[in-house]
Amino acid sequence: MEALKKNPAWKGRKGPLVLVIMDGVGLGKYREGDAVLDSKMYNLAAIREKSPFTTLKAHGKAVGLPSDEDMGNSEVGHNAMGCGRVFSQGAALVSNAVASGAMFRGTAWRELVDGVNTSGGTLHFIGLFSDGNVHSHLDHLKGMITQAKSDGVKKVRVHTLFDGRDVPETSALLYVDSFEAFLKELSTGGFDARIASGGGRMWITMDRYGADWEMVHRGWDVHVHGEGRRFSSAREAVETYRAETPGVIDQDLKEFVVFQDGRPVGAIEDGDSVVYFNFRGDRALEITAAFEEDGFDKFDRGRRPKVCYAGMMEYDGDLHVPRRYLVSPPAIDRTMGEYLAASGVRTLAISETQKFGHVTYFFNGNRTGKFDEKLENYVEIKSDVLPFEQRPWMKCAEITDYVLEAIPSGKYDFIRLNYPNGDMVGHTGVYEAVVCSLEAMDLQLGRIANAVEAAGGVMLITADHGNSDDMFEHDKKTGAVLLKADGSPRSKTSHSLNPVPCVLYDCGYAGEYKNGTDSLKTGLGISSIAATCIELLGFVPPEGYDSSVLEKR
Repeated sequence: MEALKKNPAWKGRKGPLVLVIMDGVGLGKYREGDAVLDSKMYNLAAIREKSPFTTLKAHGKAVGLPSDEDMGNSEVGHNAMGCGRVFSQGAALVSNAVASGAMFRGTAWRELVDGVNTSGGTLHFIGLFSDGNVHSHLDHLKGMITQAKSDGVKKVRVHTLFDGRDVPETSALLYVDSFEAFLKELSTGGFDARIASGGGRMWITMDRYGADWEMVHRGWDVHVHGEGRRFSSAREAVETYRAETPGVIDQDLKEFVVFQDGRPVGAIEDGDSVVYFNFRGDRALEITAAFEEDGFDKFDRGRRPKVCYAGMMEYDGDLHVPRRYLVSPPAIDRTMGEYLAASGVRTLAISETQKFGHVTYFFNGNRTGKFDEKLENYVEIKSDVLPFEQRPWMKCAEITDYVLEAIPSGKYDFIRLNYPNGDMVGHTGVYEAVVCSLEAMDLQLGRIANAVEAAGGVMLITADHGNSDDMFEHDKKTGAVLLKADGSPRSKTSHSLNPVPCVLYDCGYAGEYKNGTDSLKTGLGISSIAATCIELLGFVPPEGYDSSVLEKR
């Protein structure tokens, strides 16, 4: 990798560039349900009032997703910000592979199918059971099951992870009923396909960054061993849990196992094949490790069946995890981090556990590790292991404490940090907690702004996608808030399709670009953050990078 070219017209700054990513903080379309607007974010407002400002697209095609009806997410958002360009992402790649049939001509699919056809075993599918298109899509699952039948597979079992996060919070039965009908229609001619187990995505299986391995343990016991509370169907499980815990949302539903004739219908046995059908990597790595690693020590797996295991995609390109995958991920190269390391830029990347991988792994183009050990420092602040609505301020103060020491230290030229508050608390659907989380974050923005000003640095504030800006369900035609039976607003726990802010707080401005409050370029996406940071560090952006937001004089 060649070093970046210095910009001779750049006069330089005394202090570092600080990139602040307010995860899940967009600019809302509706007044009602906009927790960002309802929060007393006085510091952000004050910074924005006196600083250049623009909005950036953070969803759909602007971040490599199939259409502009697709919400952005933290994975593709950090990919775009870190690599400065737009790559076709998991959802689009998998959809194309299923539609074209390329997936089913690949070696991995043939090994899965041939294995169970030879052994007489079962083909299992584990993954997020929705069409949210952030981690998975049910159309992909349906396409694979249909193809499995065509390829001679006789028995399929599906292990459902209920969403309620990227889709409406209590929509599980809509998906269960339509999917059961699909399976019933397909189950003819000796083909047998059923739902075997499941639970909420925030209760079983889908942990990330080692935050709570017990989630994965519960999922392993349910999916693999068929050990868990017994029900005759997925519908019965959902209805029972909702009756027992009024107000529970899908992502928090407890585990269930479907039993028939006194036996689980879908325990995983030797000779079976298993597909983890999520295409997004962060919540796929831990369950993959449980299936693949011989020296696994995070929990006692008990009986470990000998299976043919595959992920939907390669979840870690450096470690080559999983060993077998159905669709190749985007080959993201020439990331900003790699260029900065080659140019001698000293970098700090920091967040708490829930988003640590985003400011490191995803920001670096799905790459584990550092580009230069001497130039880069990655800091993880351990997240609390409890529902985020119970501790909505999360670790934003602790992140800030570290950054406040880093800014004046002279050790770093570039500091990037992620505050998870707007996204992680936004996903809970608890409005008051979201407001609390944002106001706590705003206090930290004020602290950082003061430190940046004292150091003569620059602060660039943006977000990876919206969420907390759209907390109620709205009628798509009228915009009216949709109500529950009791007359209260229906909570929305998924990401929004709204743009995100981009605020440039340049305390040492020296005339290199137009600096009015409305002078930043418009119509760009968050992929422009990379070129913007490179310019603010005094370099010329690489060829092929999307335009910086800076408007030249």
